Amino acid sequence: MSEKATTVVLVHGAFADASSWNEVVADLTARGIPTLAPANELSGAARDGSRLAAQVREIDGPVVLVGHSYGGAVITAAANEADNVTGLVYIAAFAPDEGETLGGLNESFPATDFGSGLAPHVLPTTDGGDEVWLTIATDSFHKLFAADVPDAPAAVMARSQRPVAAAAFGEPAGTASWKRLPTHFLIATGDQAIHPDGERSMAKRAGGTTIEVDASHAVSVSQPKAVADFIASAL
Repeated sequence: MSEKATTVVLVHGAFADASSWNEVVADLTARGIPTLAPANELSGAARDGSRLAAQVREIDGPVVLVGHSYGGAVITAAANEADNVTGLVYIAAFAPDEGETLGGLNESFPATDFGSGLAPHVLPTTDGGDEVWLTIATDSFHKLFAADVPDAPAAVMARSQRPVAAAAFGEPAGTASWKRLPTHFLIATGDQAIHPDGERSMAKRAGGTTIEVDASHAVSVSQPKAVADFIASAL
C-alpha cells in the first residue's frame, strides 16, 4: 500500500483572506500536491489554532502547515492539537515561543511604519459588549503591506481585507511546536509589517531551513512561484 500524500494547508494572516494564496494553490495543485487554504477568523491564535487543528485532523494523511504573517502563530498553536502535522513553513511570519505575544515580538524588532497605518474599529460582541478590531487604512495598505503588488490588485486587497482582533496581539502564545517539528522560513526582505530582522531572528532560534526573497509582506501575491517552490522543497 502506497503512503498517503502530504497535504499542504495554507493559513492566511491578518488583513488578508484565503484569496491571498490563490496563485500558490494553483501552482502546488498543478504539481500534484494536495492543497487547502481555509479561512482564518483572526480572533486570536489559541482559538484560531484549535479550529484549524480540528480541520487538519479530518485530513487522512500527513499535513504540512504553512502560515503567513499572523498565520504563523496560528500554525504554531494548531500543530499542538493535530498529530498528523509533520512540518511547519513560515512565510514572512511570526513563530512565537511560549508566553510571547505578537505585540511584544514586534516591539523587540527594529521599528517600521506599520503601526501608523492601523485603523481601529469598535465592533459589538455576541454578549452585548464591544471589542476593537484592526484594519490597515486604505490609503496606507499598498505601501505598508503590498508595496511590490501592482496598483489594481493592491487596491482590491485593501478594500477586501479581513480585520484582526486587536487582542490577538496581546495573547500569550502556547507551547512552541516549532521546537519539535521540522521548520522552514521564508524571509521577505522588503517587509514593512514584520521587520526582516525579526523574521531572521525567529528563524535562527528555530533552526529551520531559511531563504530570503526580495519582496513585500504580501510575498504570496507578488511572488507566488517563489513561495510555491519553497513549500514544495519543504515536502
